[in-house]
Amino acid sequence: MEPIRISYFSDVLCVWAYIAQIRINELEANFTDKISIDYHFVSIFGNAREKLETRWRDKGGLQGYSNHVKEVVKKFDHINLHPEIWTTVTPASSTSCHLFLHAIQLLEIKGIIPRSERIFEKTIWAFREAFFKNLEDISDRKIQLAIAKKLGLKSKVIQAQIDSGEAYALLSKDFDLVKEHTVNVSPTLIFNEGRQRLNGNVGYRVIEANIRELLHNPPNEQSWC
Repeated sequence: MEPIRISYFSDVLCVWAYIAQIRINELEANFTDKISIDYHFVSIFGNAREKLETRWRDKGGLQGYSNHVKEVVKKFDHINLHPEIWTTVTPASSTSCHLFLHAIQLLEIKGIIPRSERIFEKTIWAFREAFFKNLEDISDRKIQLAIAKKLGLKSKVIQAQIDSGEAYALLSKDFDLVKEHTVNVSPTLIFNEGRQRLNGNVGYRVIEANIRELLHNPPNEQSWC
């Protein structure tokens, strides 16, 4: 049986995706060869500063949003959050992060770095921790390159994927998929060829139940329900 393909959409600056990463890791550990996760990005924080300043203008502005994020994270003990999140450092856009991450993904696709080392996924997590835990402006290319260097990646090969336009092409593909599947929440999981989706803060057991249902009742088989 072919592995179940899961399209996972998230924004690297989304606190819910930061929280949910442990669930994705658990899925990959428990369903090793039964699922295949395709990582895509949705631009929730593409214009982060203006969006937050506008939407939270009457609720305390960036400080109000910071307080909201801290209240959310209080319920979870598996992640760390900087006390000044979104205030002293406010990234301009997650889009630059997503472009850079796709450049790293291309290194795996082309075999320049081995897929087995899962550097693409590790870099996504490193970006999230850099912002939410260490309060680094991950929209800044200097910060992005510094994170990549720590993971053993060379700036020249990453920049080559951006300069060639190929990283932009992958990012554009994400934009197309977001429109096709009307994704407007981070994180969003889509499987069963788009017939099933789970949006936002969904618990691990719910995700697991959906996958087990597909494993026991493959899409090409008839089901009484």
